[in-house]
Amino acid sequence: MDAIINGKIIIGNELETDKVIIFEDKIIDIIPRSEIHKYSINNLIDAKDNYVSSGFIDIHTHGAMGHDIMDGDLQGIRAICKRFVSYGVTGFLATTMTMDWDKIESALRVIKKAMVETSGSNVLGCHLEGPFISSKNPGAQNPIYMRHPDFELLRNYKNLIKVVTIAPELENTECFIRKCVDSDIVISLGHSCGTYEDAINAIENGARSITHTFNAMTPLNHREPGIVGAAMCSSEVYCELIVDNIHIHPAAQRILLQSKGIEKIILVTDSMRASGLGNGRYELGGQCVVVENNSARLEDGTLAGSILTIANALRNFKRNTGISIINAVKTVTENPAKLLGMEESIGHIGIGKRSDIVVFDDNFSILYTFVSGHLCYIAENT
Repeated sequence: MDAIINGKIIIGNELETDKVIIFEDKIIDIIPRSEIHKYSINNLIDAKDNYVSSGFIDIHTHGAMGHDIMDGDLQGIRAICKRFVSYGVTGFLATTMTMDWDKIESALRVIKKAMVETSGSNVLGCHLEGPFISSKNPGAQNPIYMRHPDFELLRNYKNLIKVVTIAPELENTECFIRKCVDSDIVISLGHSCGTYEDAINAIENGARSITHTFNAMTPLNHREPGIVGAAMCSSEVYCELIVDNIHIHPAAQRILLQSKGIEKIILVTDSMRASGLGNGRYELGGQCVVVENNSARLEDGTLAGSILTIANALRNFKRNTGISIINAVKTVTENPAKLLGMEESIGHIGIGKRSDIVVFDDNFSILYTFVSGHLCYIAENT
């Protein structure tokens, strides 16, 4: 077994500074430093007064390092998993795009394999972003392949799909939401021209998340509150935020935080294949994407995902809102784990939890990443 010493350990709302984490694949004990002699330790990791938290979770990411989930390439997903641990990400939802359903199914089959045949960051399942979204608010999704919700398409993959983004104004939505909820699939609202009433109705039927809040949805207006208004006034729903300061102005980030509270904010990257690479021309969902000036856009200027990392999102959000590191970390640990119903195993430092652990400094630079107790990343000169 291994141990982490001299860390500022984030446990819930507390910062423990004189404790030691004893772990193998799961956390065995959390004890005072003076009691470490009770265990036979193989490897002692000195956190050197840096922060120690549960590993980060990204519930909305399409790819990185030249690879995209829709490529349907297991080796590509393995490369993504290897890269993500350097960002502190120990688990993520492989996120699909709106394309031909046969293409989506091919990606789903590879995601299923990746959940058991990869190392590094864990593939926790799939976030199906489309095709059940509005052609009137497609963002960077291809409207040619958009369709009304149909649960039969998901039936063979309901143990794999963890989140589905839908436009609540489409036909058959109520029945679709109820079937998804009964199958423990989270419904997230996005890529929609739906009204406030459409969104509230979906939430009353079981929708529990908002996909990249503010983007590709009806905005808040004093006469037509839209999906953003429904998100703000509904205590049940979580709100994804892409905090690259391009998708959302810092003031809007602060407004949403004040409205929702930290417990309902989830930072995501919505990263695409160019993440981790340089400027250039790339592909997303069969469409050309130009990356320059820290943004990814279709040739018509439409934002097309991001090149953001979770570590940078945390850094931006803390700077923009003035929240503590403890609260910032909740947005990528406890909150996504609770949304996905995985809080019994991940998202929190505690005895019996999976040893997905990250060590980072006060600027969110990642020093160590452990996945199920295995050291998967160590920064140079650490």
